[in-house]
Order: sequence, then C-alpha cells, then structure tokens
Amino acid sequence: MSGRTWEVAARGRTDVGEGPAWDAREGVLWFIDVTPGALYRLDPASGDVDVRLVGLPIGAAIPSREGGLILALEDGVHAYSWGDATTTLLVPVEAHDTSIRMNDAKCDPRGRLWAGTMAYDFRPGASTLYRFDKTGPAPVQTGCTISNGMGWSPDTATMYFVDTPTSRIDILDYDIETGAATERRAWVTIEDGAGSPDGLTVDSEGCVWVALWGGGVVRRYAPDGQLIEVVELPVRQVTSACFGGPSLSDLFVTTAAYQMTPADIEREPLAGATFVIATDVVGSPTVTVDVSLLSTRT
Repeated sequence: MSGRTWEVAARGRTDVGEGPAWDAREGVLWFIDVTPGALYRLDPASGDVDVRLVGLPIGAAIPSREGGLILALEDGVHAYSWGDATTTLLVPVEAHDTSIRMNDAKCDPRGRLWAGTMAYDFRPGASTLYRFDKTGPAPVQTGCTISNGMGWSPDTATMYFVDTPTSRIDILDYDIETGAATERRAWVTIEDGAGSPDGLTVDSEGCVWVALWGGGVVRRYAPDGQLIEVVELPVRQVTSACFGGPSLSDLFVTTAAYQMTPADIEREPLAGATFVIATDVVGSPTVTVDVSLLSTRT
C-alpha cells in the first residue's frame, strides 16, 4: 500500500470523468466528462474550474503544439480553442457508424497522435486502436472491446496499451521514428476482484501508474511489472491519471459516478471528483499533438 494522501482538486460529480492532460504552457489541467461532452479547465493555483460543452460525447482532450486543443469526439479528431462556439472536424473516424465513439487518446513522445474507439453497447471486437499520420487513421490493433490507456517508456522503445476487458496492461515494441507498434503481448494481468485497468501514465523512472475502475485505487508498477505501490482513493470508479504541476510531481486522478444509485452516492459522496496526490516522483509530461503529422482530409 501507500502512505500518500489525496486532496480534492476539482469537486463536482462527473458521470465519466476521464482523460486528464497537463498543459504546461498555461499551468492548467484539462479533463473531460465523456457522456455530456463536457470539457473542463482546472487552474490548480486558484482552484478555479471552468467547463464548456462541445456538442458530442468526448473521449480525450490534448493540447496542440500549434495552440488550442485536439479533441477525440464521437465522430473523429477535432480542433478546438477554449471559448469557441464550435469545434472543427479534422479527421473523421468511423463517422458512418453512430454506434461507435472515440475513447482515450494520447501522443507518443514525438507528438504523433494515437486514439481508440469503442461501441456504446461495449460489444466485443468493435474497438480499434488507431495511429494518426499523413495517410489518415491507421488501424494498429483491431478486434478490441474498450481501447483505453496508453503510454511510452522513457526510452520510447516500449508502448503500453490497455483493452480494459482483458484485465491486462499489454506492451508493444515501439519504433519512435516510424510509429510502428508491434509484437503485442501481456505485461501485467490484474487479478480478479481488484478492478479493471483504465487510463495510465508513465513516470520518469519508467514506472506505470494505472487507474483501476471498480478497484478504488491507482497502482504503480515497476518497469519489470512488479507491483510496488497502491494509492487508495475514496471512490471505486477510478478512471485515469496524469502528472502535472510546476515540478510534474502532482498526480491528478479522474473518477466517475457512472450508473451510481443515490445509496451509492451516499457511500461515496466524492464520486466523479478529480483528485490530486503529491508524490516524490517526476512524471512524464503530457505531450502536445503535432498537427503537422495529421492528415486533415475530411
């Protein structure tokens, strides 16, 4: 277990709070609520939290190198600037199939965008993990169910990937020059009853911090897959984590109140809040999207 303590960074009851991303330029945390298509901006220095509705269910929000944000929305990759009335569709993704939406997204250390999809009814095999480049969205892992957390080792040679219902964190050999991710294999398997792996982040020591949906914790695994720390939270549906703050040592954790009953909420009044945990670890920064690497054909 861990002696680390949590604080509430942003109150509020998100249905499916997700996708925390630290914006070093502005010193703010972006996070989302998937179901209503809500984008949140948290200023940890002041505690101010602002929200915008973007019009579609949202899977991720990542700062862009060119300014503004790149959003993974129901129908594809969009550009958005805070305060704008609308988003701009850059890359459609399975837009013909309204039973599918985009889910988690992240950039590799070069700013190459990766994002997955999932079906609203969670049907097996409907999810795909895509790499985005000048040729458009390239399917890299097909036949998934809930394409979820991603990350890269500090030396960029390993990519981490979660398809949540498998109860695994998988690894792939990664070529940072080409974006090729190959030889997918199991790295860590979460034991029955401990929760399901969701979003993750990698720290500067190469350790993986993974949120366990239904488990009420964030776990830290060493590069060899050994479990070395468990941070408990006061809610069960823990969704994702990222490092932020001036020294990249604050771990921000999103949670959900998805399908919780009034009795559930009474037991877990902080469900859906965003938490922050002070650590003695330097995390990996949120990598901004290099839009020049995207095909913007619509």
